[in-house]
Amino acid sequence: MKLSIIVPCYNEEKNIPLILEKFNAVISRDDIEVLLVNNGSTDNSKEMMDNLVPQYSFARVVLVEVNQGYGYGISSGLKETQGEFIGYTHADMQTDPADVLKALDIIEQEQNPTHCYVKGDRKGRAVFDQFFTMGMSAFETLYLGKKLWDINAQPNIFHKSFFEKLTNIPKDFSLDLYFLYTAQKQGLKVIRFDVIFPKRIHGKSSWNTGLSSKWKFIKRTLDFSVKLKKDL
Repeated sequence: MKLSIIVPCYNEEKNIPLILEKFNAVISRDDIEVLLVNNGSTDNSKEMMDNLVPQYSFARVVLVEVNQGYGYGISSGLKETQGEFIGYTHADMQTDPADVLKALDIIEQEQNPTHCYVKGDRKGRAVFDQFFTMGMSAFETLYLGKKLWDINAQPNIFHKSFFEKLTNIPKDFSLDLYFLYTAQKQGLKVIRFDVIFPKRIHGKSSWNTGLSSKWKFIKRTLDFSVKLKKDL
């Protein structure tokens, strides 16, 4: 298996059929697997996966019984991967599954692909969200001393050996910062490429529900940044 891509799903029953169909349309090789992580969903995601996933040879399901956070769901899926290269993207259809194949193509063309980290760079976002991202990126870059831009962009692709060396992986949205910062600290070549970031088709974000949620996100991220700088 060349690539394993994790798609964490928390109450994404309406998007699951779209995810599978989109991946089916762009996957043209038999060495790619897609792992849908049912991250403790409380809607009909489990039934949807049970019915649909067997119809797609490239897909399988990882079940997390109780939701313990975005990061926990992703790391639970990554532990089950079989690919030489692994990574993750979102289930909300704001990241095109075709971008995953672009990321794989980029990393395969590198002279030293085992020491590369490929990550999207979001375009086409709302002005307020761009402003929020710019502020967080500027702070993290200055505080941690590494270029940390659009930290939560998708997809993320890297060699499996990078993940296998990680310890104390955060269970929440700090996972994106932890992965990107650690990759830079370890001297991996970080490659960014443009991805279009449209609005959600179905459902609502489980965390981005307004100014209050953004403030909580900022506080958690700042607290984690202090710990990250101390530990690494």
